[in-house]
Amino acid sequence: MNSARASESIAALKARIAELEAAQAKLTHEKAAAEAANEAKSRFLANVSHEIRSPLNSIYGYAQLLERQDGRDAVHAAKIIRRSSEHLTNLVEGLLDLSQVESGILRLSRDVIRFPALLSQMVDMFEPQARARGLQFHLERPDNLPEFVRGDQKRLRQVLINLIANAVKFTAQGHVTLRVHYRSELATFEIDDSGIGIAADDLERIFDPFEQGAEGAANGAAGVGLGLSITQALVSIMGGEISVQSSPGKGTCFSVRLMLSQPMTQPADRTPAATVSGYVGPRRRIMVVDDDPAQRAMLRSLLEPLGFEICEVSDGDSAIAQAARDLPDLIFLDITMPGRSGWETARGLRDIHGSDLRIVMLSADAHERRADDAAGNDMFVAKPFEFSVLLDVISAQLRLQWTKIEDDSEAATKASPPHGPPPWAEARPHLNEIERLVRMGDVRGIENEIDAIARLQSGSVPLIDDMRNCLDCFDLQGLVTLAKGALRDAG
Repeated sequence: MNSARASESIAALKARIAELEAAQAKLTHEKAAAEAANEAKSRFLANVSHEIRSPLNSIYGYAQLLERQDGRDAVHAAKIIRRSSEHLTNLVEGLLDLSQVESGILRLSRDVIRFPALLSQMVDMFEPQARARGLQFHLERPDNLPEFVRGDQKRLRQVLINLIANAVKFTAQGHVTLRVHYRSELATFEIDDSGIGIAADDLERIFDPFEQGAEGAANGAAGVGLGLSITQALVSIMGGEISVQSSPGKGTCFSVRLMLSQPMTQPADRTPAATVSGYVGPRRRIMVVDDDPAQRAMLRSLLEPLGFEICEVSDGDSAIAQAARDLPDLIFLDITMPGRSGWETARGLRDIHGSDLRIVMLSADAHERRADDAAGNDMFVAKPFEFSVLLDVISAQLRLQWTKIEDDSEAATKASPPHGPPPWAEARPHLNEIERLVRMGDVRGIENEIDAIARLQSGSVPLIDDMRNCLDCFDLQGLVTLAKGALRDAG
């Protein structure tokens, strides 16, 4: 009997030991996972600090140059300020998108997208970056693509930008190709490159937040490790699928499949913003309602030159009173204002004037789109916005046809006689200094060195233009590659 009880006790003890060992193994695994997550977030914080500081430095520096009016090219300075602002905006929106995806509150729009024009934007955006890195950028698309499709233009554009930017960043030589297919309202986008590829172990985690592949980290690629995570989430929310095939050292191909239906009716005129000079028909009146005078002044400066009559008011009560005296054709309405909110003002205006009055919410409260207030407004545009988006909204709401201007400046630039190669031997100190400043992250210093090289020869030099493009796009590794190539040419 004692022997039987002893055997039972031993068996129970072994079972308990097994339970404890399993619990310890589980805790060890959870501890390792927590430490890995903490390490990934620490890398993220370090990377995001760098990503924010570089464009902020450009914005701060060039804004001071414009204030001083020291004779520098104001257009070039404005271009860098804009690109730096876009970089920060994309970073902030990426973080907000990830938060919304995790909380399940991300909403999609049903925009009318000019399909070929969107693809051309991708070429215009990334071809100069690719060329600066010595890469070939190709767009392969069928001739019979529909002119218009329906989808969330902002999210689709973000998906393509994230994937193409990664392809350019992680490709040192060869090509990057954007390949598009469209059949039965199913669009397939393939982003193919001849870059460093992705290791098999990394393929399982490249879509995890804050993660970067081992090859990317080893090559010092910039970024915060959110692009692919957000891209996968956006594709999934849009009802599509994303897949990846890669071979280390041979390249990577991401494939995205999305349903993009064709609209039943064609949209209003969408002439490119850069060529718009006015519109056909009687003069239209637009009311801008915003408590921030700088925001009102910006919209006036953008729209008055096109022939619009602009009326500014600072609060909802004033907007309702002014509309009663002189009804505008369109109202741009902020949300967060003292007194009546934008939503309350929109409902008040709609109750008085009905559906003939066009109301567009134009607000920095990008995540305040509320279904219960949808009847009070015709469209929602989040700040910051692109001028081309604003023109698309106005055209759609007022059914306007734009008039265009012919801009011959680009043709004149192309027709100018070529110049000989710059004296790279004299530029050697500046090229060496650029390499050092890149390691420090001194964007202002890099710009000064490029300007010093440019002063060594008059006229436009392709290498200098490529260096400035790299700097504008924060492609510091591409800038180093150009500097080293010029040093080799100097002998």
